[in-house]
Amino acid sequence: MKKEEYENNEGSDKKAADKITADNKTDVSLDVLETLLNIDAEKVKDPEGTVNAIRDEIARHNYYYYIKDNPIISDHQYDMLLRNLSMLEKKYPELITEDSPTQRIGAPLEGGFSTVEHGERMLSLQDAFDYRELKDFLDRVYRDLSAAENEVEFVCELKIDGSAVSLVYEDGRFSRGATRGDGILGEDITSNLKTIRAIPLRLFKRTGVKIPSRLEVRGEVYLAKDEFKRINTEREEEGLATFANPRNAAAGSLRQIDPKNTASRRLNIFIYGAVASGELDIASHYEMLNYLAEVGLRINPNIRKAAGLDEIKRYLESWEEKRKDLPYETDGVVIKVNDFTYQQKLGQTSRNPRWAIAYKFPPEEEVTCIVDIKVSVGRTGALTPVAVLRPVTVAGSTISHATLHNEDEIRRKDVKVGDWVVVHKAGDVIPEIVKVIKERRDGSQKEFRMPDKCPVCGSDVIKPEGEVALRCTSMACPAQQYERIVHFASKGAMDVEGLGPAIVEKLLDKKLIKDSADIYYLKYDDIFSLENFKEKSTKNLLGAIEKSKKKPLSRLLFAMGIRYVGSHTADVFTRVFADLDSLMHAGYEEIEEIKEIGPKIAESIISFFKQEQNLKVIEKLRKAGVNFSSELKKVLKKEAFAGKTFVLTGKLNDFSRDEAKEIIENFGGRVTSSVSRGTDAVLVGESTGSKLDDARRYNIRLISEEEFKKMIKD
Repeated sequence: MKKEEYENNEGSDKKAADKITADNKTDVSLDVLETLLNIDAEKVKDPEGTVNAIRDEIARHNYYYYIKDNPIISDHQYDMLLRNLSMLEKKYPELITEDSPTQRIGAPLEGGFSTVEHGERMLSLQDAFDYRELKDFLDRVYRDLSAAENEVEFVCELKIDGSAVSLVYEDGRFSRGATRGDGILGEDITSNLKTIRAIPLRLFKRTGVKIPSRLEVRGEVYLAKDEFKRINTEREEEGLATFANPRNAAAGSLRQIDPKNTASRRLNIFIYGAVASGELDIASHYEMLNYLAEVGLRINPNIRKAAGLDEIKRYLESWEEKRKDLPYETDGVVIKVNDFTYQQKLGQTSRNPRWAIAYKFPPEEEVTCIVDIKVSVGRTGALTPVAVLRPVTVAGSTISHATLHNEDEIRRKDVKVGDWVVVHKAGDVIPEIVKVIKERRDGSQKEFRMPDKCPVCGSDVIKPEGEVALRCTSMACPAQQYERIVHFASKGAMDVEGLGPAIVEKLLDKKLIKDSADIYYLKYDDIFSLENFKEKSTKNLLGAIEKSKKKPLSRLLFAMGIRYVGSHTADVFTRVFADLDSLMHAGYEEIEEIKEIGPKIAESIISFFKQEQNLKVIEKLRKAGVNFSSELKKVLKKEAFAGKTFVLTGKLNDFSRDEAKEIIENFGGRVTSSVSRGTDAVLVGESTGSKLDDARRYNIRLISEEEFKKMIKD
């Protein structure tokens, strides 16, 4: 870290920043270094001691290179240390360990990534898009803490536009790394994270600095702007599709099956926090960042403590323009309550910590030209006009398309083909046309009219009363089938692992399926005939299809793609109706009487189950053995778990965590996030984490998913 990079800190913050960046002047023994650089493997008397000495020396120099940004040996000397270590490990293979610097690039994975449970849930952040929303957050913090403005200190740090990961160190050695996933469960990408040289495989041990037995840290993996350009240039030359932005490129790089591919992307990382460790006497977030830097973890240098809205605003304003000069993308600033005691008191919601907020910078705008307007057809049959733009870079992403929403929006903004327009990314995510630059019109622009026939299947289109979107009238429209099947198989619906958009497209192209139900009639030879499918991948997909038949009815309802029926609404129905047939034959009044169900949803349900084509698909699902019964049908009157405290660990096959939690609560119990002596039972799924060890240590009852299903039956 360069000291001058902290110059945006003021007053007492300057002194605090200096503390983090100060070189500890740890003496490096030149005699030891010289010895390790001139090793004769045949004459080494203590191979194990020498190997460990080289590894410690490499960890030291990684610290000076990546953390201090102040290398104290040449690149050639560093390479020689690695070469000597490799030479000794080759001669004494029994000394090779997983955390050795020579083992950064492992073998390709077989069967994809396994699932792991985070030690503590990885939450997302609430966003603030203006100073009013930021002030509302600060006022709530002061109110909930019953504290005056000058009594609460915050830490401001740049929000890196990358992919969040969790790293676990055991006894100072990097043991596991995972993606964020759903916040509770992530994918084990340890092998790929090892290829990132800024991630130390061993923490830097130094006098007076404690290394806990277990340390879990959180960070953001990112691609530098120059590296992003290099990768896209190479992909263009190879005829491959380019990445839309560095964030997507970083996420995709982390999920490469072969770690060599990840290593070729030259990823980097900033660590932004850690899960509290009882072994460390650390009272604040800023102090924790200081500690993490001391043990060799790379934190972003542009941090600042602030008290009150005015100081925070000065930090935000200083970076709004300056961020463009950074070598990486950042889309905002994270503001956190500094004191850990205050953080615990403020707590969290199911999704967000109540002690932190992400202030998003105003989206960047650019001017470009509308080359054409095309119409896409979604899975519900809605026709959406999309502007085809002359490619332009906005907020770090290459934008070539922008939705125009509907015909009314086109008329309101007076958009024509050939217009010059201002585009931005709404919330720094969705490309959007802000306005038309009418002064640049030269008479060549053309009016656009929505078609009266579906551009995909040629069927008539209608505009339902009270709606702004046109819709295709054909349920057999190929565009809808593709989207419907992709949705049906998606993770939040039937969760058919391995049946992604590309595979669905291939199955449709080869006419192996026509609708969602057809996937349950696929045979081995059908799947094996697809490009890149081997025996193992074919069996895996068939197994995933079979497994999905047992999904709860709420998943099936959501998967059907009924208008206005999202996952929550589907849950509501399965609490009232015993099975799918009961819902299918229910009357309008019976449905509308249900709490949370309005007339639009009731009409949509009645209409959906009247369509002959939909009934044919449902009948095929029934014959295939897909579950039509509600798991929650008799739960509401039970009290078997009254007063009992449960903890969930691992991945469940037939329930989502939210579904299992709801069942337990409907039975009179409650669910907590961590195991303690007061826990009555732990529901155990697959790929469990440390909670299982805690349960065994406290001798707490363990319940399998099969036991759980028996307990909730009559």
